[in-house]
Amino acid sequence: MARKALRSPLSPGLKSNVLAWALLAPALVFLLLFTIFPIFRSFYLGLTEYALGMREPEFIGFKNYIDFAKSPLFWKIMGNTLYFSVLTVIPSMVIGLGLAMLVNRKIKGVGFLRTAFFYPVVMPMIAIASIWLFIYMANTGMLDQFLVKIGLKPLDVLSNRNTVLPSMSVMYVWKEAGYLMIFFLSGLQNINVEMYEAATIDGARPWTVFRKITLPLLGPTLLFVSTIAITNSIKLVDHIVIMTEGAPNNASTLLLYYIYQQGFIFFDQAKASALTVIMLVIMLFVSMLQFLKTDSRIHYN
Repeated sequence: MARKALRSPLSPGLKSNVLAWALLAPALVFLLLFTIFPIFRSFYLGLTEYALGMREPEFIGFKNYIDFAKSPLFWKIMGNTLYFSVLTVIPSMVIGLGLAMLVNRKIKGVGFLRTAFFYPVVMPMIAIASIWLFIYMANTGMLDQFLVKIGLKPLDVLSNRNTVLPSMSVMYVWKEAGYLMIFFLSGLQNINVEMYEAATIDGARPWTVFRKITLPLLGPTLLFVSTIAITNSIKLVDHIVIMTEGAPNNASTLLLYYIYQQGFIFFDQAKASALTVIMLVIMLFVSMLQFLKTDSRIHYN
């Protein structure tokens, strides 16, 4: 009997657990190697001095963070990042919701409209930046040529510190709105049509229906989309490399491009890691604030 007990197969519950962990193992390995380990490595290197030519990092505590706190350039870049987020997050969400409401109808050609609005999303940011660089190019670009044609002076928006971030935000909103449209469209299609029919019978106006029915029931979608939009606006770098490289005078330098400069131009791995930790903390804070402050006021079906 003892020998039979030793040879008995695993219980069904244990078998399912082993199978589940076996299926998760490849993803967990990649998560550990390419996400968890780099995060902890960045935390460690941020507390060291580790520049080009040094064989081993030298522990210096919080000196990198103190230096950034005293640096006017760092605060200028943080201001640029915040300003760019304000210029892009709300407009992209408003336009994305508007596009979703436009294509959430049974009209002829709605499939073409959905594809057209979503098409910029599938284009690489480098290709989009190259296209808009041609539009914004000084004197010979499409924008300046148009201004000259109507009797105005060329602006050269990418060389003006007052217009460089707003002009780049237009490009980003053009790309991002279609991406957010998909989430809003999914949320709109989950709203019960009977609510709209009842509101129409009661004589509710379109704006009242939108404010009293659509927006409250889109609460979970708005929470998710706003979090995605904010974090996406912080982690941008491709378009800056192609269009301005931070010019003029770091007026278009955002946080992730500053990290790229420290790590791959100046080869200061310690400062790049410290900046990465700062960016991770900001993104974590924004995400937690969204869920803690907004989630309690959201209606879930």
